Amino acid sequence: MDIKAPATIPYFLQDQIRELIVDGTIRPGQPLREQELEQRFGTSRSPIREALRLLELSGLVTHVQRKGFRATLYTETQIRHLYLLRAELEAYCLRQAAGVEDLGPLVEALRRQHAAIAEALAKGEVRACIAAACEFYLAAARSTGNTPLAGMLSKLYEQIEPLRYLLAKRSESSAIQACTHGIIDAMAERDVELAASLGRGYLADVLPAVLEAYRDAALQDAEELAPRYGRA
Repeated sequence: MDIKAPATIPYFLQDQIRELIVDGTIRPGQPLREQELEQRFGTSRSPIREALRLLELSGLVTHVQRKGFRATLYTETQIRHLYLLRAELEAYCLRQAAGVEDLGPLVEALRRQHAAIAEALAKGEVRACIAAACEFYLAAARSTGNTPLAGMLSKLYEQIEPLRYLLAKRSESSAIQACTHGIIDAMAERDVELAASLGRGYLADVLPAVLEAYRDAALQDAEELAPRYGRA
């Protein structure tokens, strides 16, 4: 159902378009026609364009000269780089906790997010599972008051959410639960290096599946979009 939004709320439009990109309604590489978005949301071109610029800053949208905006289409190399960066940032979140005198509050926060992940998986709620997994590592960053790290990781999570959504929709694996459970046990023993290693290992294991899911989606999208958009 089309959503009507006031023309003065580009941030609302940003959120709405972002949802369409994450859940695959707007596919990787798909042109984002401003006129079509105007009609969809019942607003004018100016706030649509501002919303697209905001999404460009987050990495979800790319502006191509003389061709306009498109949902970002990643290469396999770019995906590998994003996941390597994620692995290092998440590992650092856990390792920096070594300087915290009492890890009890952090361990409890991690357990809450682990439970939220399990509940979301049981209900088949993909977005809730991803959100809880994000909060799992952000809890470690916040436990030391590292606001820049939390901000950087949050931005990265926003950029790769479509990739995580694709994987979660495709796989019913509960490997993430095994990972977070192991990290919690390691943190409870103050073994931050083991915790960091477990996190890295999980991402190394799922990366091939992420690449395969995205490759399949991109190929499907190319076949579906070619008749409609040609070489635009």
